[in-house]
Amino acid sequence: MIDRRVIESDVLVIGGGITGSFAAIKAHDSGATVAVADKGTIGRSGQSPYVDSHLVFNPEWGDDLKAWLDTISRVGEYVAHLGWTEVGFMESHDRYKEMVEWGVEFAKNPDGSLYRRPGLLGPTKTLFMPPMAIPDTLREQMRLRQVRLFNRTMIFDLIRQNGQVVGALGASTWKDEISLVEFRCKAVVLACGASGLKGPQWPIHMLTGDGDAMAYRAGAAITGKEFIDPHPVNALRPAEFNWNIKFGGTKLEDLGPPHGPIINALGQEIRQRGTLYPDLEFEAHAGNAPLTFFPTRDSLDTMPWVGGGALGMSIHKAEGVWAKDLHGWSGVPGLWAAGDALGSMASGATYAAMGLSSANCAVTGARAGVAAAAYARSTASATPESGVVAEIESRLLAPSARYGGYTPHWLISLLQNLVSPYYMLHIKRGDRLAAALTMLEFQRDHIVPKLYARNMHELRLAHEAANMVLNVEMRLRASMARTESRGCHYREDFPFRDDENWLCWLLIRQGEKGMTLEREPVPQAWRPDQALPYEQRYEWRIPGEEAHLAGNAGAGGVKAGTVASGGNAP
Repeated sequence: MIDRRVIESDVLVIGGGITGSFAAIKAHDSGATVAVADKGTIGRSGQSPYVDSHLVFNPEWGDDLKAWLDTISRVGEYVAHLGWTEVGFMESHDRYKEMVEWGVEFAKNPDGSLYRRPGLLGPTKTLFMPPMAIPDTLREQMRLRQVRLFNRTMIFDLIRQNGQVVGALGASTWKDEISLVEFRCKAVVLACGASGLKGPQWPIHMLTGDGDAMAYRAGAAITGKEFIDPHPVNALRPAEFNWNIKFGGTKLEDLGPPHGPIINALGQEIRQRGTLYPDLEFEAHAGNAPLTFFPTRDSLDTMPWVGGGALGMSIHKAEGVWAKDLHGWSGVPGLWAAGDALGSMASGATYAAMGLSSANCAVTGARAGVAAAAYARSTASATPESGVVAEIESRLLAPSARYGGYTPHWLISLLQNLVSPYYMLHIKRGDRLAAALTMLEFQRDHIVPKLYARNMHELRLAHEAANMVLNVEMRLRASMARTESRGCHYREDFPFRDDENWLCWLLIRQGEKGMTLEREPVPQAWRPDQALPYEQRYEWRIPGEEAHLAGNAGAGGVKAGTVASGGNAP
C-alpha cells in the first residue's frame, strides 16, 4: 500500500543548503508560507556544510567595484555574466551583516579586526569561517520562522498545469515503504545544487542534476555544461575531504587555508593559475604524472594528487538554469532557480575568486525567495488535475513495478567509467566525445527505461541515475558544440579561444526531437577589446595553442606567431 500526503504552501524551496535557506527566509519575511524539501538533511547535504570561505564586497572597506568586476571578466575569459557578478558583489555585504547578526563567526586577525585574504589574481578579498557555521545558523533561522522543513524527501518532478508550475511530487525516503508527498504551491525555487556523478570527493554524492532535469523537462534552458570542474583529490584517501582542517586551514585564529606546491614526476613545480584550472590534466596528458601535493611548503605529509574529485560537475556558478532576469526566473511561470542550480555564469569559464560561490548562493537565494513570494501574492491557487499528478506518479513508481532489468548501481558505475578518464571531460577531442555520446545514447534509450528498484533507496537511485544520464548528455553535446578552448573547457583539437564565434553562452533546451543547443551572445560591453593583441586579452597559454595558430593565421582574429609556446604558465 502506498501512503500519500499533500503539503500546501505559497512557495516550495527544493534544497536546504545556503541557497535554499536564504530563499526560504526571504520568502517567509516577504509574507509567504514556505516549505523546504531536501533529499538529505537540511543544512547537512550538498556542498554547504563544507563551505569555509565567503567573498564580501564593501566600498566602505575600500573595495573598488570596477577593479573587482574587471578581475572576474579577465580571469573568467570574458564569458562571465557581469550582471550576476555585480549583483552578487553589491548585495554580499547585506547578506554578511545578516549572518553576523544571526551568530556566524568570521575569522579575525590577532588584533581582533576582520581577516580578509587577498585574491591571488586580483583585488578581491575573502572571509573565512568554520565549516557548517553558515548552514547551521540558517537552519535555526528557518526554524525560528516556523518554515516547514522536510528532510529526506526526494523531489522527482515538477507538477505543471497549463504551462505553469503549481507544485512538485516527491517521496519520503525515511522507510522502505513508498510514501508519496505532493507539494502544492504557487511558486517553486530550485536550490538543489549542481550536477555531479557521485565522484570520490568534494562532497557531491547527492548532487545528481535533479534540478537541471526537472527544469529541462518543464521547458527551461540549461547552460554552462561544457566548463568542467577540475577539483583535485588525494589518490590514496579520496574520501578524506577535510584535509585543510588537519592543517589548521579553518581555525578562526588562522589566516586561511595553506597553499603548498604541486610537484610533477620530473621534480618540477607546476605553475598553477591560482584558480581551479585543468593544470593537473595537462601534466598527466604530457606524461608527467604522478603528481604530489605538499599541503604546506615545509610539510612531510605529502599527498599523491589526481584530478576528477568533482566528477561530472561544472566550475562553480557556471551550470544550471538560464534565468530570464536577475531574480532567477526560469522563463517558466512559477519556477525560479538560485545558487548552484542557477547557471548565473557569475565567475565565467574559470573560478575567479575564492568564496565567490557561497556569496553568490546567499545573494541569488535571497533574490529568488523575494521574487517567488511576490509572484505567489499575485497568483491564485491552482489545484492540479488528478490526471497530471497520476502521470507523474506512474513515471515515478515505474522502476518499483518492474521485477527485473538493470540496477541503478550498475548504471551509475557505467556512467562513471565512461567519463571519469581525464581524456574525456577534461582533455576533450571531438572523436572521443562522439564515441562517448554513442554509448551514452544507448544507456539513455535502452538501460534507463529498464531500471528496476527493490526498495525506496533504489527508487531514489534510479531517478538519480536517470538525471545523471541527462547531465552527461548535456555535457557531451555542449563540449562537442563549443569548438574552441576557454577556461575550464579545453578542446585538444581546438586549442585556442575563438572570440569571433564563441563569446557566447550555450543554452540547452528540450526540443520536439531531443536536445537542442542555441547561442546567447555575450553583450558587447563585456567583451575584450579586439584591438588588443591576443596575448594581452588572454594572459594564460594552453597546450597546442601556438602550433594551431601558426598553421591557421587569423583564427579568432589572431596573427600567426603572436602566441607563446604551449604549457600552462603565463
